[in-house]
Amino acid sequence: MIKKSLAAFILLVSIFSCKKEASKTSQEKIEKDTISIVETKEDLFKPIDTTCSSKNKTEDYIETLQWYKQKTEKEIAQNSPEQNDKLYEAYSKIREKYIVCLSETLGKVLEEYVNYYDSESNSYKFPENIRKLSAELKKGSLEFREVGEGYTEIWSVPDHYFSVFKNRVTPDYNTYIEQLSKESESLYSADAGLVISWKELGERTIFWENFIKKYPKSPLISGVKVMYNSYLYDYLFGMDNTPTHEHSDGTLYDENRQEFNRIIKKYPNSNVAKKSKELMSLFDAKVPEEEIHKIINIERE
Repeated sequence: MIKKSLAAFILLVSIFSCKKEASKTSQEKIEKDTISIVETKEDLFKPIDTTCSSKNKTEDYIETLQWYKQKTEKEIAQNSPEQNDKLYEAYSKIREKYIVCLSETLGKVLEEYVNYYDSESNSYKFPENIRKLSAELKKGSLEFREVGEGYTEIWSVPDHYFSVFKNRVTPDYNTYIEQLSKESESLYSADAGLVISWKELGERTIFWENFIKKYPKSPLISGVKVMYNSYLYDYLFGMDNTPTHEHSDGTLYDENRQEFNRIIKKYPNSNVAKKSKELMSLFDAKVPEEEIHKIINIERE
C-alpha cells in the first residue's frame, strides 16, 4: 500500500513538473516572438532620403531623426572613442541635411514666424498649430530660432550633440562638442551686430586659442582655427552695427578699450592680448584703418 501511494505521489510530481516546464517553455517562446517582432519592425524601418522632397511631411523627418539618434546611440555603446569621433561627424552632417529639408518643408511657417511677435507684451503669441509644430520638432531635438532681420531658422537644441556623445569621444572632441553646446545657447549676432557681450566674446576667443594650443593635431583643428580667427576679428574690429571704434576718426570706444585692458591683464601671454595691445597702439597713433587691418592681418571667413 505504501509503495502504491509513493508511486502515485511520484507520478503527480512528474506531471506537475512537466506542465510547469511546458508552461515555462511556452512563455519563453512568447517572449522571444515578441522581441523578434519588435526587432523586425525596427529593422524594417527605412529612413527617408536626405534628398529633399515635397512628398515628405514634417512627421517623416522627425521620425527619421529619432531613428538615427537611436541607431547612433547603439553604435556609440559598442565603439571606441576614436570611432565615435567619426560617428559624431557623420551624425551631425546627416542631421544638417535633414534640417535643410525640414526648413524647405516649413518654409512658409519660417517666413511668418516673426509675425507672431507681440511688441506690447514683448513676447511671442503662437496659434495652436505652431505650438503643436514646436512640440513635434522637439521630438527630434529641434527648435525654432529667431536669428534677426525677420528671419527664423530650425536649429538643433543646444545640448543635443553633447547629450548624445558626452564622454564617449576623445578629449578634444568632448571639449569641442561641449563648448559648442554652450555657445549655441544664445544667439551670437543679429542684424549685422554682436548680440553677446564683448567680455563673453573675449572669453570665447581665449577658449579657442587654448584649444588650438592643447590639441594641435586634432582633426578638428582646421575648422577651429577658422572659428577662432572669426571671433578674434570681431573682438578687435567689431561688426557693422557694433564696431569697436569710430570709423570717422579711428577712436576706440571706451568700453572696448576697457575690455582689451581686461583681457591683457587676465591673459597676458595670449595672442588675443598681444593683438589687443597692437590694435590700441595703432589706433592711438592715428594709423589709417585700412593700414591697421593689413598690419593686424587676421583672415575672417
